[in-house]
Amino acid sequence: MSDKVYYRKQHKQVVGPSLLVFVIFVVGFSVVNLFWPKREVSDLENRKLSQFPAFSVKALLDGDWADGFASYLQDQVALRDRWIDLQSAVNTLGFQQVEQSNILLGKDHWMFTKLFDDSGSNAQLSKNVSAVSEFAARYPGRVTFLLAPSASVIYPEELPLGAPMMDENTLLDQIFEKIGQTASVIDLRSTYTAAKDQYLYFKTDHHWTPNGAYLAYEQFCHLKGLTPFDRDAHTTATVEDFYGTHYSASRWWNTEADTITYYPLENLMTVYQITGEAQYTPLKTEPMINSEKFATRDKYAAFLDGNNGYSVVEGDGEGSILVVKDSYANSFVPYLTANYAKIGIVDFRGFGYGLDSTISAEGYDQILVLYNFQTFRTDNKVVYINRPTTLTAQ
Repeated sequence: MSDKVYYRKQHKQVVGPSLLVFVIFVVGFSVVNLFWPKREVSDLENRKLSQFPAFSVKALLDGDWADGFASYLQDQVALRDRWIDLQSAVNTLGFQQVEQSNILLGKDHWMFTKLFDDSGSNAQLSKNVSAVSEFAARYPGRVTFLLAPSASVIYPEELPLGAPMMDENTLLDQIFEKIGQTASVIDLRSTYTAAKDQYLYFKTDHHWTPNGAYLAYEQFCHLKGLTPFDRDAHTTATVEDFYGTHYSASRWWNTEADTITYYPLENLMTVYQITGEAQYTPLKTEPMINSEKFATRDKYAAFLDGNNGYSVVEGDGEGSILVVKDSYANSFVPYLTANYAKIGIVDFRGFGYGLDSTISAEGYDQILVLYNFQTFRTDNKVVYINRPTTLTAQ
């Protein structure tokens, strides 16, 4: 027997069974995939999944149906979450990938938002700084500005080696210098750096933890001469298995879940429907911490029941304060119940007016503007704070 004939037989002996196994796997997986339960939402990715596209001749001819069907197959494949984990493991271990969807995988299971130094965001930041400065100038002695730094500023050693991050510290210096001319400012960097061994930020999410919020709140109380919320006088509750927005975007395979430790206060909050400038209709009154949301994927939304345009919390102290905020304030506000009787909360994502008319109508004594750096730098709604009132003075 010639060598060529021998190797041909050996090749057939190997390829034949291998091909059969491959065909069985493909057919079997196709059958499994056909009957695999279809989902409308991916909790881990925090998004809606593609559904089977409606068929039409027009959609078929212009390619829309084929595109929709491809998305459907990709989103509804059996064991989708496990395939994503496998791909992430291969990219991380095999190709040393440290970035996914603008999320950087740092050391010790840290995840950070990748911050680009782009002219568009810096232009918006300049507008936002000017708006807050001008607003505070109209209310001398009443406005406090608290801007939370990114976790990467406090934990730079946890970033991937050579991570291309913008110089946030320089921008923070400039922001505080400008706004500090008309408002009181709270710069948390030294406080957080001294306490960096504490649980200040979630590793899988862009928010600070309730403990990080408390340290910021303590600085606010020190500035205002207030007695802080007594944590020793209250019992904590802990929520396990929190996977935040960084995880949803990146789906790193070896992620360690965060925990949320909070104080289950029963202070009531009224959420309002905004019907006009300084005109509000009550929608619902409920505890300011909606504990039912701790059982969902978006557990942080339990604080203040998410981001409402305008709401008011009943506190246990004296006087009133208006908090103008992004979602960082949601875990901060509960502590203010120890100091104020009325806590108004404005989120410009659902509040399309300036604040002068609301401050006048509701009689707020103090105003706290609380954002995190990343939102404050890019949010084009922050400038609403300086919109003039359209109401005619009575």
